[in-house]
Amino acid sequence: MASQNQKVCQWDSTLSFIMAMIGSAIGLGNIWRYPYVVYSNGGGAFLIPYLISILLMALPYLYLEYAVGFEFKTSVPNMFKKVKSKLEVVGWFICLTSFLILCYYIVIIAWDLIYFLLSFSKGWGTNPGNFYTNTLLHSTTSISGLSTVIWPIVISLLVLWIIIWYISHQNLNNGIGKFSKVLIPALMGIMAIVIIYGVSLPGSYIGIQTLLTPKWDALFDPNIWLAAAGQILFSLSLGWGVVSTYSSYLPEDSQLIKNGAIVAISNCGFEFFTAIGVFSILGFMSLSQGVPIDQVITQGSGLIFVAFPTVFNIMGNFAYVLAPLFFLCVLFAGITTTISLLEPLSLGITRKFKIRRKVIVTVLCIIGFGLSFVYATGLGNYLLTIADSFLNEFAVLFGIVLECLIFGWLYNIDKLLDIVNRNAKYKFGSWWKYLIKYVIPIIFIALWLNGIYTLITTNNLFSITVQGIIAAILIVLPIVLTLLPKSDKKLEIECD
Repeated sequence: MASQNQKVCQWDSTLSFIMAMIGSAIGLGNIWRYPYVVYSNGGGAFLIPYLISILLMALPYLYLEYAVGFEFKTSVPNMFKKVKSKLEVVGWFICLTSFLILCYYIVIIAWDLIYFLLSFSKGWGTNPGNFYTNTLLHSTTSISGLSTVIWPIVISLLVLWIIIWYISHQNLNNGIGKFSKVLIPALMGIMAIVIIYGVSLPGSYIGIQTLLTPKWDALFDPNIWLAAAGQILFSLSLGWGVVSTYSSYLPEDSQLIKNGAIVAISNCGFEFFTAIGVFSILGFMSLSQGVPIDQVITQGSGLIFVAFPTVFNIMGNFAYVLAPLFFLCVLFAGITTTISLLEPLSLGITRKFKIRRKVIVTVLCIIGFGLSFVYATGLGNYLLTIADSFLNEFAVLFGIVLECLIFGWLYNIDKLLDIVNRNAKYKFGSWWKYLIKYVIPIIFIALWLNGIYTLITTNNLFSITVQGIIAAILIVLPIVLTLLPKSDKKLEIECD
């Protein structure tokens, strides 16, 4: 626990914490990943393994991260160090994984910022697919693509890094807290307009029916259950160190169970209704073009930057309103997630080396801009795909397994259960401990092994080389940061 004499920062209200947590959870995964995952994994039947995954895996693990942050009131590396000094390296591994995710995640938001500006005039032209792949990204898998710098993306990246810096370099409540309370309600309102308009379109029923029609035989496919676990893991930002970091700022009278339930319900509700809106618009596209809906459904960046511009092209004048709203919604969702991804590493360095928040956030944003620059080249989209697969299917899952094993077995898990139940009206029983110690590690190990198998069976020499470089960073830098001596100087307020 933090010393009572030490001045540390806290959220100025429960609302600030909840808005920040919702902002971290709601991101690209809700808008472009969840709808396709539901459709391709049993439709309405997918909701069964999805809800079971929330109850038996996501929420219990979410509360583990809540309890650890609330108990230690410090940075992620220091949380692990307090269990055993040699485990500090695990905390740095998690923080650096989140920072590397930030460095490519922000590139996708940079694409969205460009599309937001283009949406006022449908500047992607009559062939959105060609514009996205060739005109915007200059996409290639050749190493020579590194020499092709895409300046609109570079400028957009610079703008976004300045926004992140402006929000994050301020103290906790004037920065993350204040902006989360503005951006999240705005995000919800904008998406509500998009969804309402989507379901009112001709053909929307085609999309909704396609999305929700259950394929009950899918429930016997173990890959469907792995997909459900993977989706909720990605959706709630688990394993990024964000939850533990944000919960370390909570005051002593906080109700962890209530707060966690609000965040989970908000995130899952946003996912579900966004999927309804997305498939309503895809149903309209199917009807308008006279093609089966399975030919217009796509996943990932193709959904936002190809399928939706195609839909907007065949809409009337209202597309000049709906398109900017849609891309603005994606922009807000992305910004709230990016600021959360910066926080674990920022706090970790601040606490250990006693560097003021303004200084370290400035330095990290400069380094981050330099790392993200490589994704603003002709090879950028290919590199981004490789980095995304490796970091999420290997690094994040590996960190989660370690965290469950360390705090489930090496630390006093009974104490963590008491912390979860503190101030709660309805309390968890011993079943929570068994989930953390046995069930969740087994599920995540299965996900991790599945991710490793995918990486091994689908990679070429270039992909393996890139992943090797990322792995080297995640091995060497945590060791270096662990071995560097801690500063003994004092900061008046460590997150100011």
